[in-house]
Amino acid sequence: MNYIIAIDGVAGSGKSTVSKLLSKKYNLFFISSGKYYRAITYLYNKNNFHEINEDFINLVNETNIKLDNDSIYLNGEDISNQITDEMISNNISLIANNEIIRNIVNQKIREFSKEKDIIMDGRDIGTVVFPNANLKIYITASSWERTKRRKKELLELNKKVNIFSIWNSIVKRDYKDKHRKIAPLIKSKDAIKISSTKMSIEEVVNEISKHIKR
Repeated sequence: MNYIIAIDGVAGSGKSTVSKLLSKKYNLFFISSGKYYRAITYLYNKNNFHEINEDFINLVNETNIKLDNDSIYLNGEDISNQITDEMISNNISLIANNEIIRNIVNQKIREFSKEKDIIMDGRDIGTVVFPNANLKIYITASSWERTKRRKKELLELNKKVNIFSIWNSIVKRDYKDKHRKIAPLIKSKDAIKISSTKMSIEEVVNEISKHIKR
């Protein structure tokens, strides 16, 4: 295993943005587990599945999912914009809560980590995917602050916005992530907790950089 930084935290806490900046600063390959699950959710919706069955598992195994910097591809098709849709956000817990799918994704990620030094964000990176990571960070933020951030992202993508719907989705997502039976969102005992509610992205990056240098 090469050098690994695990960034865990609640949805919308800024962990992906922070991870991207740190990856550039320290020449690490950035992996977003959320994008993997969003891509698989997109596959689920696109093919009109109504349950996770053997046919869907086979489809996931047969599908080439590739990360390349900020983009993610399904069988060569860039679906980076499509996976930001609210329907994906509402259904992703169904996908992420399936043990077989999680095992498929985690195996792909672990194999990739043998080739590169990485920084990875998600919800169980420091507890399940890479329990022996060199550095573990847990980022949190208030639900309302995360709602405002999500609203901004959607507006930049020219998406329709209902702020109360976004807030409700975030609160429900938090509950599902923290109470799911498989790999629930919890802070690893050896992770450093950072609240980004009143911090800029730059301030969060600088704070984590202190721990990397140590």
